[in-house]
Amino acid sequence: MKRAFALTLVLLLTLTACGVAPAGPPEPPAEDPAEPVEIKLWTYPVGEWGNPTAISGLVSGFQRANPDIRLTVEHLDYDTGDARVEEAVASGTLPDLVLESPERLLSDWGERGLMADLGDLWETEQAGAVYDAVRAACRRGDGTYCVYPICMSTHCMAINYDLFQAAGALQYLDEEKRTWSTEGFIQAVEALRAYGQEQAAAIYCGGQGGDQGTRALVTNLCGGSFTDPEHTRYTVDSPENIRALELLRDLEGVDFDPALQGAGEIERFCKGELAMAFCWNGSLEVVHTVKNPDLDFRILAMTFPTETGEPRLQSGIWGFGVFDSGDEARIAAAKAFIRYVAGDDARYTQAVQIANFWPVRDMPGIYDNDPLMSAYSAFIPYADDYCQVTPNWVAARGAWWKMLQRVGAGEDVSAAVQAFSREVSGG
Repeated sequence: MKRAFALTLVLLLTLTACGVAPAGPPEPPAEDPAEPVEIKLWTYPVGEWGNPTAISGLVSGFQRANPDIRLTVEHLDYDTGDARVEEAVASGTLPDLVLESPERLLSDWGERGLMADLGDLWETEQAGAVYDAVRAACRRGDGTYCVYPICMSTHCMAINYDLFQAAGALQYLDEEKRTWSTEGFIQAVEALRAYGQEQAAAIYCGGQGGDQGTRALVTNLCGGSFTDPEHTRYTVDSPENIRALELLRDLEGVDFDPALQGAGEIERFCKGELAMAFCWNGSLEVVHTVKNPDLDFRILAMTFPTETGEPRLQSGIWGFGVFDSGDEARIAAAKAFIRYVAGDDARYTQAVQIANFWPVRDMPGIYDNDPLMSAYSAFIPYADDYCQVTPNWVAARGAWWKMLQRVGAGEDVSAAVQAFSREVSGG
């Protein structure tokens, strides 16, 4: 035994003296680099967020900063997007991120338990500066945040300025304030018909797309409301709303169209087939006028006509939600994208400007060099609070356009709005 040990020691010393290192234990095999976490972002057409070219800079910048995450993007539209999401729910193939509004992210998918809690994203300095009303619209009643907001706006309506001018109808509105009375609206429609414009406007009710426009039209005309001030119940069956619906149905030149949704109304308006559009905002003007070389008339954005002289415009909020996949790595990667977009002022400004809306926190001067968006800032003071968080909102959206169809078909208005109330209350 001693002899064997001595021979071994001599061998080791000899190898060392000759400059040959003795073989040690084998090195462990090198580990393969970790595979990137793959996540998907689906975007509704929130301004230019529906344009792959417009968001390519943000996406590629995120990829460079996060090489361990692989992000792919799919763009949805409002005609088929909801059905696409529902198919993904049924098949278990939901994306990780989605860009839309709280009425979907919170009032629909959040209430169904499909969304991850984003509370940790609200602990930053930037999140602390988000307007209180916006913050409230992103949080469920139990305090869970389903949305991280990016931008906001007010929805309005628009008129074909050249057609109004030719028909002598501009006298019935206040161009400077962008306001008009209910009586002025009626007189303008009559002037347009007298000029030869048989269809001045369409009450589109083929689905819920663009329903913020018809809601605002009806509730403004005679001083009604869609919900109570606390957003706990729906008030569509009020005498004011009944009177407004009767006014619209009886007004020659305004037609209820059960085959049309908001996108279709905008298309017909931009073709000159309608004298006014009820589904409008600053972002739409950028897309359909500034970037539409075929448009051959001037557009004037307007508030909705009202008896009270105090128009109330539907507010819009858009932001990111994260679907709860149960995969913590994917959820963390999705949140990393939100932090990337919202955590830096320059990138956040870019994200807001892509949407052609306004930031959800004070950022003065963001549109100083943009005359069009600066003009639309005049509508901000007319913004109503965000009613899309009222309980049973998904049912209310569906009941609304079905109610409009019944009114347009000649059903008694009182009966139609009572049917709406029963549907949203589960009665």
